[in-house]
Amino acid sequence: MAGPGGDMQWCFSQVKGAIDDDVAEADIISTVEFNHTGKLLATGDKGGRVVIFQQEIENKNQPQFRSEYNVYSTFQSHEPEFDYLKSLEIEEKINKIRWLPQKNAAQFLLSTNDKTIKLWKISERDKRPEGYNLKEEDGCYKDPNTITSLRVPVLIPMDLMVEASPRRVFANAHTYHINSISVNSDNETYLSADDLRINLWHLEITDRSFNIVDIKPANMEELTEVITAAEFHPHQCNTFVYSSSKGTIRLCDMRASALCDKHSKLFEEPEDPSNRSFFSEIISSISDVKFSHNGRYMMTRDYLSVKIWDLNMENRPVETYQVHEYLRSKLCSLYENDCIFDKFECCWNGNDSVVMTGSYNNFFRMFDRGQRRDVTLEASRENSKPMQVLKPRKVCAGGKRKKDEISVDSLDFNKKILHTAWHPQDNIIAVATTNNLYIFQDKVN
Repeated sequence: MAGPGGDMQWCFSQVKGAIDDDVAEADIISTVEFNHTGKLLATGDKGGRVVIFQQEIENKNQPQFRSEYNVYSTFQSHEPEFDYLKSLEIEEKINKIRWLPQKNAAQFLLSTNDKTIKLWKISERDKRPEGYNLKEEDGCYKDPNTITSLRVPVLIPMDLMVEASPRRVFANAHTYHINSISVNSDNETYLSADDLRINLWHLEITDRSFNIVDIKPANMEELTEVITAAEFHPHQCNTFVYSSSKGTIRLCDMRASALCDKHSKLFEEPEDPSNRSFFSEIISSISDVKFSHNGRYMMTRDYLSVKIWDLNMENRPVETYQVHEYLRSKLCSLYENDCIFDKFECCWNGNDSVVMTGSYNNFFRMFDRGQRRDVTLEASRENSKPMQVLKPRKVCAGGKRKKDEISVDSLDFNKKILHTAWHPQDNIIAVATTNNLYIFQDKVN
């Protein structure tokens, strides 16, 4: 973990994407996800594309040069559609990507836009068959009367080809916009959540899903909250959580009943009356929820903070980290420019000792849980020399500004880091700015 006297420093490794200042809407990154080994890193964008990067094998002779991520496969996952019944355009933007654990030589991932989830198979081909009996080499069929002998076709080596093919399409199950997908630990089922419902799918069955949560009131005028995120427990296949716009998290057990409208546990922190304001409800809305790898804790992200909850204690979080408390005095202007509705994600490191989340001005924050230390780092092209150590940044909330501090009034709210991912085993992180993907790693001494 970086910081004063810290034992870990973060270095710039790579940046992907165009340098241009005028960013095409389609190129804005909307999700980032490592696979279970960390060898592959997938990003989705607003143009409906998925780009997969593969980690190159590091050079054993030069350990200071760590492995890099290079483009492995790019494919168009979703296309823009039109719902003629509701006269609605359906964006192609990729909302979430989730990898399935690898079972054979191929890789599988789920990607979703607002309405449709797709299961993609990513496979390699480095050999091609040659010497057909009924076909010429160009693919034309021979006249059977000219064939006088039989030969056995052979496989000959060719340049590596990576193919992405859609194996399943899970459609027509969500009336509202899908915000989450999560693969179950049984590796056979997954859930998808929209604003008011959560559905359970089997990976082999596309024409039906089971509705497991439905919070839609009979009269829509009585609607007081929506579902903002949902995730399966990493080890218990019957347990999942979902968060709401009211700042609550509900843990449900699918063994209790087919429809999990009655939760098993409700995690909610009582509000401090002294902090009550017009914006209280908006900033308490949870934008992301993630279980720790060991399954004992879960982390939630609201507008100003990250909270760590022990699954055995519902009444308050065991840890609370302020991400950008200096923005509390700016909530009025953040409401006017709609930034207050930004949905920041959060992630754990491989052993659950550090958590990371994004902020504005292309800053991102790390919190070391054991040492109670935190650091603010910046993803920018100015710090993008190979192996350049990232300098911790500090924001001055008011009063006299020190030399290396940045004033809260000069933060750029158009530059924001909403999506981050941490390698499951190594200290390698991926951070998405608007249309660029930055990869940082710890300094190897």
